[in-house]
Amino acid sequence: MSKPVDRLQSRIVAIANQKGGVGKTTTAVNLAAALAERNRATLILDIDPQGNASTGLGIAPSDRKHTTYDVLNGDTPLSEAVVQSSVEGLSILPSTTDLSSADIDFGTRKDRLVLLKQAIDRDPKWRDKHDVILIDCPPSLNMLTLNAMVAAHSVLVPLQSEFFALEGLSQLMLTVREIRASANPTLRIEGVVLTMFDGRNRLAQQVESDARDTLGDLVFDTVIPRNVRLSEAPSFSLPVLQYDPQSKGSESYRALAAELVKRHTEHLNAEKTPA
Repeated sequence: MSKPVDRLQSRIVAIANQKGGVGKTTTAVNLAAALAERNRATLILDIDPQGNASTGLGIAPSDRKHTTYDVLNGDTPLSEAVVQSSVEGLSILPSTTDLSSADIDFGTRKDRLVLLKQAIDRDPKWRDKHDVILIDCPPSLNMLTLNAMVAAHSVLVPLQSEFFALEGLSQLMLTVREIRASANPTLRIEGVVLTMFDGRNRLAQQVESDARDTLGDLVFDTVIPRNVRLSEAPSFSLPVLQYDPQSKGSESYRALAAELVKRHTEHLNAEKTPA
């Protein structure tokens, strides 16, 4: 049976921003949970040595028998390293601090920027069991983040609603252009999502206005609010959609998932339409 037109069809999205504390992992975990809730088979690749996405989905260190490091090193197939989370339809490739030495351990390899892409492509039938693969990147433009951009179809950028928020985007956009000019010519910006948004705050309103004026349609309509439940959920190793399904945080990530599906559907239809 063919997939419905609104299925994501194995889209790979890197969630990246070299600035820390902007909500990358929160977005990866909760967007993935919202997509799974919409019956999209979803996989998170945790390539952050901190392993917060793994912890946030309840994968204890003792259960991380195979990790991202093993997959990048070629010791373990991706399909054997992935574990099922407590969310139906959501799996994760877990990470540990072993990954913090990746730049040193893999830095001299000629294929150092395509290690993740190679790992994903080795088993296309297994890869295509997933409608969407989200890559939770570390807070830097290091070799791991570059691997994510080479492997991905697009980059989703969480942008914290604070002063200087837009300034860091220029380096990220430049990196995307460089990857597009070399290793991944089809890479595109999926969009920018405003996070930690407080609509009562004039600064947050100004950041949103500046972002929409500067980036236009790249900015998602959905904004992710500052929300106590969003902050509490990781300490219970749960996505907010499980921790408090009716919270504003849950509602916002459901809305973001709906927007992402819509964008992917439109992009897919555009690819199918003859020029």
